[in-house]
Amino acid sequence: MTSGASYDPPGFDPPAFDPDDPPMPPSRRIDPSKPNLARVYDGFLGGKDNYAADRAIVREIHAATPELTRVVQEERAWLGRVTRFLVKSAHIEQILHVGAGMPTIDNTHEAAQRFNSDTRVIYVADDPVVQAHGRAILAENDLTHLADADYSRPDELFGHETVKKFLDPDEPVALIHSRTMHHVAGSERAHEIVQRYLELLPSGSYLVLTHFCDPEDDGQGTQLARLVEGIFSRSGLGPVAFRPREEIAAFFDGLELVEPGVSRLRDWWPDGPLMASATVEDEMILGGVACKP
Repeated sequence: MTSGASYDPPGFDPPAFDPDDPPMPPSRRIDPSKPNLARVYDGFLGGKDNYAADRAIVREIHAATPELTRVVQEERAWLGRVTRFLVKSAHIEQILHVGAGMPTIDNTHEAAQRFNSDTRVIYVADDPVVQAHGRAILAENDLTHLADADYSRPDELFGHETVKKFLDPDEPVALIHSRTMHHVAGSERAHEIVQRYLELLPSGSYLVLTHFCDPEDDGQGTQLARLVEGIFSRSGLGPVAFRPREEIAAFFDGLELVEPGVSRLRDWWPDGPLMASATVEDEMILGGVACKP
């Protein structure tokens, strides 16, 4: 890709709501004139479940930094590799994927159940569009469930009826925080949220986390981080924070990191030789996997 390349993801198909569902309250109804975080990420992934307002945000960021679009897309492949590790190597049989975005190809439950058909997966999302699509996709899978809960409130989430019903509190859990915590304002609060999750999980559980990173290079990377933060702020999507590496690494304090530790996504257990050199944008999303002793 070259800077300024056009990026026009496919159009939006309205979600199929179940007629038996209760009416959606006004505060939860879909407003196509305003961008929505889950739909914006869907646009980055080339999905079809987004509106013009969402695609405008994607195009603005892509015009400034097309390589960041690539890295966001590559996170999906990274999560697939992590899921393979969790199920095949760590023998995890239940996954709690919080802040789940729009369903797309090779979702977490599909990747996990490919290696162990008995793996239970609970997605957590409080977005009405994600809820609608998730219900449709998960309807025929009795080991995969969707909880409508706020991922920034761990105690309330663990008290949700779906989570209590299907998550075994005595067995290790893989907790996935993919692109969530950089949308929580305040580094101290973000770390407190993750710490509370870890307190609620049994020994042997894993934390999987990705986060936007400010490479603090006094150059292109930091400039791009501030630019993307500004776009999110102006759009009304809520906060996004590109935090320095040491603040991202702090989410894993007290845990046993799986090598290569907190790293660029491309460097975490690649499926083959890396054929292209890393770019500045590869430094702007970091990920890690760690076990609770």
